[in-house]
Amino acid sequence: MEFQGHNLSALYFVVINIVAIAVYGWDKLCAVRKWWRVPEMTLIAIALIGGSIGEIVAMRIFRHKTLHLKFKYGLPFILILQIAGVVYLHLPK
Repeated sequence: MEFQGHNLSALYFVVINIVAIAVYGWDKLCAVRKWWRVPEMTLIAIALIGGSIGEIVAMRIFRHKTLHLKFKYGLPFILILQIAGVVYLHLPK
């Protein structure tokens, strides 16, 4: 199987969002059990590198970080910027 351009981008997008969901799930488990938590900057970094959809989904699945304004409003804002970037890259030149 040969990966090129869009195929590789799609694979990256799927993997980073699965990772985002898994990290949110882990952080929720750590919160419940009072273990060491995943730093918030790590969660934001994962969103910035493409995991924003996965994190938004995970917020709802795990009911985690839903009251933190930087996640409640920041993640959708990051997603909007990412969508705008993808649209810009695909506009005819």
